[in-house]
Amino acid sequence: MSIDIHTTTQQGVRIAVEGCGHGTLNAIYAATEKSAKERGWDGVDLLIIGGDFQAVRNAADLNAMSVPKKYRELGDFHEYYSGVRKAPYLTIFVAGNHEAASHLWELYYGGWVCPNIYYMGAANVLRLGPLRIAGMSGIWKGYNYRKAHHERLPFNDDDVKSFYHVREIDVRKLLQLQTQVDIGISHDWPRAIEKHGNTKHLWNMKPDFERESADGSLGNQGAEYVMDRLRPPYWFSAHLHCKYSAIKTYDPPKETTSEGGETAKLEETVVPQPQKQQPAPAPANPDEIDLDMEDKPAPVPQQPAAPVTATSNPDEIDLDEDEVTPTAPSQPAPTSAAPAAAVTEEDPTEALRSLLPASFSNPNPQSSYNAQPHGGNSNKPKPGQPVPPTITNTTVRFLSLDKCLPGRKFLQLAEIEPINPSTEELQRPLRLSYDPEWLSITLAFHPLFRSAVGKHCPSDPNAPIPVDLGEAGYKPSIEEARKWVDENITGDKLLVPEDFVQTAPPIDLVNRPETGNMTDEMPVEYTNPHTAEFCRLLGVENYWDASEEEREGRRAQGPRPMAERFGGRGGGHRGGGRGGGGGGGGGWRGGRGGRGGGGGRGGGGGRGRGRGRGGW
Repeated sequence: MSIDIHTTTQQGVRIAVEGCGHGTLNAIYAATEKSAKERGWDGVDLLIIGGDFQAVRNAADLNAMSVPKKYRELGDFHEYYSGVRKAPYLTIFVAGNHEAASHLWELYYGGWVCPNIYYMGAANVLRLGPLRIAGMSGIWKGYNYRKAHHERLPFNDDDVKSFYHVREIDVRKLLQLQTQVDIGISHDWPRAIEKHGNTKHLWNMKPDFERESADGSLGNQGAEYVMDRLRPPYWFSAHLHCKYSAIKTYDPPKETTSEGGETAKLEETVVPQPQKQQPAPAPANPDEIDLDMEDKPAPVPQQPAAPVTATSNPDEIDLDEDEVTPTAPSQPAPTSAAPAAAVTEEDPTEALRSLLPASFSNPNPQSSYNAQPHGGNSNKPKPGQPVPPTITNTTVRFLSLDKCLPGRKFLQLAEIEPINPSTEELQRPLRLSYDPEWLSITLAFHPLFRSAVGKHCPSDPNAPIPVDLGEAGYKPSIEEARKWVDENITGDKLLVPEDFVQTAPPIDLVNRPETGNMTDEMPVEYTNPHTAEFCRLLGVENYWDASEEEREGRRAQGPRPMAERFGGRGGGHRGGGRGGGGGGGGGWRGGRGGRGGGGGRGGGGGRGRGRGRGGW
């Protein structure tokens, strides 16, 4: 089958952005097609879905998705996985908190979940034509931030939930980027981004958010670090099931010094600021919104709208009703409107210590900054700072979208120009390609994370993670890796291979249409060919490959025991994570290791009632 290639000198890339997917691909693609036609477009170059994609291949995958059993549905994805349908537009997505973890585990570095739909992995930077797109998966749970990716099939209930919690080791990689990206994507919002938009309008839609914004618990601290480092002209999120926009501005970066006192030797380049988009005509499709509609604060309605909660719609359910977090003592909201330090999750030891008399208290308690996930003290810059002078953009336009339901604002179309225009002509259809800088970072970090991801990671939530060496510590190995990438991965080798292969069997709706093959069995672990090829491209060990004997042994052993619980279902806050230990390890060309497996027992933790975030 021949493909028509259209060449143009224009740099604008036509994209569609959708909020939470929730397994409704057919409706999302139909809405995208309709909106494109109303704009006079013959389609879009790319569709971005902001998480809760639900790449469910068969009924077993539902058992690895954090959704109450009575609400589990197959959705549309299995039709695209089996080949009954093909995605009409190139689609990328990041993971949210309602995903088929068994499927996405195979694609830690990213990969095709079906033809024309690409998962960005735990963290990634990809290129599409002239655009550089950075993405990070998961949601913020501070108590898991500094943990390894210990989850491995067969999952227990804790694994199904912790799988989608953002990890510091993935944020750490994104914070090594030295050059400008055009688009950033996260499932939940970067922390405190709401303060840069029309908060009165947001409080009317979501009254609970006002308190969370005041106490610093609204949003993802990891995403905040990444946004403040990368400063892309556009950042897209989902998760909170509302449309909200904000504009965050920064001071221009300055020439900085490294930890050793030597001036960072970064080639300073002058990059033109992105031109403000011309206001688009009012879209005829009620499902589409205008990216620029809230550049200025919108007037607050004279009659406040009725509070909208995650269950205000009778057709909407709360998928997070069983999500619980370690109990933390309730704290009064600060009276100051200034951003407060995030409330940290207390472990059982701290909870017990709080019951002791005052004479037992620490005379030199840690500062609130020490309680932050990045640790340190008030004199230490937060992760990713200072920004290198090669990242020049100073205005980030943030947009969060709803989920695909009638009457919701879930879709946005825009033509985005790169901040750093290319002289090369665009050839449509555009293809995804690997980003050389990101490949270099991945190559440098791969051996260091050997015990924190994949088969070599102990099935123990308390397994240590590699210590953070800082930018200066990682710089030599990243530079060495970049030389290797520039010599060995060039030209067509940078194109993401279109090599999708089914791993798990697709759902059989023909033989058993009445049940869709519903099962209580946990999915089987597979080696994904795309991950295998990516590791071959970099010349590194595939940590997500294992022998059938090992996998059969794990299945026979069953899930690891659930962690012992302390306390009951309480309030709970999202907050700071606990630091891990562990050694860093050697150079970037790590050797091959033995087969991993087994592992220790998970530690305990308080239980707190977690309020639903991405309800159905």
